[in-house]
Amino acid sequence: MVDVIKIKETFPSVDVKEINQINNIVKGPFKSKPCIQMTTKGPSRKQIIIPIVKDNINKFMKNSLIHVTNLNRNLRNAMSEVLVDFICSEPLGIMVVTNKVLLNSDLLIIKKYVKIWKKLTTPRSNLLDYRNLSLISRS
Repeated sequence: MVDVIKIKETFPSVDVKEINQINNIVKGPFKSKPCIQMTTKGPSRKQIIIPIVKDNINKFMKNSLIHVTNLNRNLRNAMSEVLVDFICSEPLGIMVVTNKVLLNSDLLIIKKYVKIWKKLTTPRSNLLDYRNLSLISRS
């Protein structure tokens, strides 16, 4: 309403219809805000958070490219269509991000890989050979 009064004051000789047209042009058509649907409460179904002790997170992340390669090899050997895109560290562990939503069998392969990696990195294990980890899905 205030806009219409300002237009009338600025252009006193303009007709009411023209003032309404000017007002509509200035305001423009009403646009609703886009509704974005996203989850912010937790990871998506393409992300897996695996709890690991903070010291082991750093060890795991040093060789994250090797782990991605080994995980993808294990998933491929199991005839899965899922591939690991990348691995990143989280405060509570590591997050494995995949290209598709995981099936339970895919999740088990990834968890089994990390579980064997944890066993191999314990102080009792002097030799750590990442090539051994690629044999997980065959056993």
